[in-house]
This record gives sequence, structure tokens and C-alpha cells, in this order.
Amino acid sequence: MSSTASGKNGTWRNWGGNVSARPAREVTPASVDELAAAVRQAAEDGLRVKPVGTGHSFTSIAATDGVLIRPQLLTGIRKIDRDAMTVTVEAGTPLKRLNVALAREGLSLTNMGDIMEQTVSGATSTGTHGTGRDSASIAAQIRALELVTADGSVLTCSEKENPDVFAAARIGLGALGVVTAITFAVEPLFLLTAREEPMPFEQVLADFDELWAENEHFEFYWFPHTGSTNTKRNNRSAGPAQPVGQLKGWFEDEFLSNGVFQVANWVGRAAPATIPSIARISSRALSARTYTDIPYKVFTSPRRVRFVEMEFAVPREAVVETLRELKTMVDRSGLRVSFPVEVRTAPADDITLSTASGRDSAYIAVHMFRGTPYQRYFTAAERIFTAHEGRPHWGKVHTRDAEYFSQVYPRFGEFTALRDRLDPERRFQNDYLRRVLGA
Repeated sequence: MSSTASGKNGTWRNWGGNVSARPAREVTPASVDELAAAVRQAAEDGLRVKPVGTGHSFTSIAATDGVLIRPQLLTGIRKIDRDAMTVTVEAGTPLKRLNVALAREGLSLTNMGDIMEQTVSGATSTGTHGTGRDSASIAAQIRALELVTADGSVLTCSEKENPDVFAAARIGLGALGVVTAITFAVEPLFLLTAREEPMPFEQVLADFDELWAENEHFEFYWFPHTGSTNTKRNNRSAGPAQPVGQLKGWFEDEFLSNGVFQVANWVGRAAPATIPSIARISSRALSARTYTDIPYKVFTSPRRVRFVEMEFAVPREAVVETLRELKTMVDRSGLRVSFPVEVRTAPADDITLSTASGRDSAYIAVHMFRGTPYQRYFTAAERIFTAHEGRPHWGKVHTRDAEYFSQVYPRFGEFTALRDRLDPERRFQNDYLRRVLGA
């Protein structure tokens, strides 16, 4: 995966290939001052501004017809503070580079998502998360932020400094300003033991509360058209490290999860009737395995098969019922779904527009292979999720708007009031933000 895909004649496209935009101009600032100057210049020219990371959002959250800010020169670690156990990084730093650099220093984030291609600011601004009983999203690990606001000034915020901005800007959707640096809490590098094993769908649902309670990080994948899941439990380990062998790793992570899966999806796209049979084979292809390694090598894996995704956070106590409804819907619909449904959890946090804001949450993600029609499946799934007051991931496909969000986010008004104060002229507005935050 390259960083943000750019097409011909100045067209910007996202990774999933479902969003494109034609900015009036692109800027690649090499410093915070240059970025602030670009924001002021855009205001003089009457143009809107949008920073873009690696384009991993499936929504048009980063699309603009104004000034597109590319962050690739704003990368690297500014400072490691071993007394406070924090690291400050430039906003354009890819998570992959941060994880590798931290490991070299004997440090790690506590939790992370399942891919690490995104920039730190793109991942946190959209609420990217992994799974965790006690540890929350990447944004919940932020201790301070630096932000260029609409008038070109540089604002720093933390729990002590501008705490009202800090409460919202950790997941700011790009609506409050351009994030230029992030300070994360880190901890000494540790080992995780991953235990992956197939389990019947009904058993996972029956034992969900126990599986959640007994594991630091529990997740599972359900293969539609089957009664099968693949479960994954990650827990801290005293060691020793026992990584997946190179050949075995290549076979399971590259060949099965990416290579064969890609071909299976091509077949499924050409002949949808074959999908249930493929799903049954896929659900059996991954056998049980246990391995121990440093966190980013356990939490993340390569995703080379391109797809489009929708994900909603529902209250954790509603997850089993929601999944039953989803399975019933797929079974009755005649839909042909070749991608597994991913289920993860997060504890409640205190970030204004976090999908886990104020409530323990479970995430249910539905995917479709890139290039196959996804609307019918996603519409039916969204209907189920919203019946449970689901909150969609800000970077994944959904049709919700400000009116809906004002009902499922108790602090929604707090965020929009802050936006009115920091960006009264809507310098950072685009069509997506107009829809989800209101005009």
C-alpha cells in the first residue's frame, strides 16, 4: 500500500477506491510554521483546508476541493520523555514507523488497531481502535496535542492546558484544526501471547461475556453463510518470545489471508453463487495457532485485499443480540457476503465524540470486497445497528447525520460549540463534516 493514492490530473483517491476529490491545490509543509502559513493563505484565497493522511478512511472525511495538506514531511519523533513515559511525534508519522521506532527504544503503545499503515493524526482523528477489555482506542492514549487552528495560530492542549479542546480534539474529525503533533502515553516494551482458534458462532455468543472478561484483548471473525468463527485472544506474557515461523507466517498471513483470499474474492465477485461454498472453505482454512511476540507484531497484520467497510459501536451488553439479528438478516436476504464480520470491544472513555464515549462498547464491522455492490448489505446492517443506538466509526461507510448524532452522543453539542469557537468560518469544513456535524 502506498501512502495516499493520487490519480491523474490532481485527483485524490482513498485506499478503498470509493472516494475521490479534486483539490484546488496541494501543499506539503515542512514545518508547523509553513502549515500555519498555508492555512492563513487559504483563508485569504477563500479556500477550505483539509489535511489528508494515507486515505484509509472509507468516508469522504478527508476529501476537499480546496487546499489539500499532505503531511509526509511532518514525520518523526520529536521527543521521548522517559520520566513521564510519553513520546511526542509529528502528525504525519505512519503508525508503522512509530511502532518500529518505539520498539527499538524498548517502548510500546498499550493498544493499537489491526493495521498500521495510517498516519498517527489520521488514525486518532477518526477514532481508530483495536480491541481491549481495559485499554481503549489509540486516541485514548493521547496525553497532549498540538493544533493549528483556523486563524493560523498554534494551540497546545492537554488535561491541564485548554482541557475543553483536549476533550474533543483527540478525536477531532479534522473539524477543529490541523493536528501537527501528538504526545502519546507509552510503556516499557512487553510481550503478548496470541491464541487463535476456530469456535462455533453459537458458542462464542453463549460465552461472550466470559471470553471478554478473561482476556485482555478478545476479538473474533464470523464467516457469513457459516456457523463458524475464528477467535483471537491476546494476553500479556512473561515470555519467552515465540514468533510465528517465517514460512508458516507467510503461508497463513500472506498466502491464505491475502493471496488465496484475493483470488476467492475475485471468484466470488464474478460468480456470487459460489460465495457460501468459498466461505465454508475459508472458515476452515485457518487452523489454531499460538505465538508470542512484541505488541505491534501481534496486534497488526497486513491487509492487502482491498475492501469497503462499515463499522458501528453498540453498547457492549447489546452485542450478542445485534449479532443474532445480523446473522438472521444475512441468512434470509439472499445476500452473498465473502468477507468475515469482525467483532471487537472497548471500555468507555471520556473523549467527546469517541464511539466509546461514556459507554462500554462492542464494535461490529461488515466488509465487502472492493468493486462489489455493498449498498444493500450495508443498508440492512445499518438498520440493525442504529436500532441499538449504534455509533458509526467516523472513517467508515455510514449514512448518519448530525440529527442522529445529537441523539446518540450526549456531549454532541459540546463538540459543535467548540467548533463554532475555533472555526467560525468553517475553514475546515467539507461535505462530510456538514452532514455529520450540521452546517
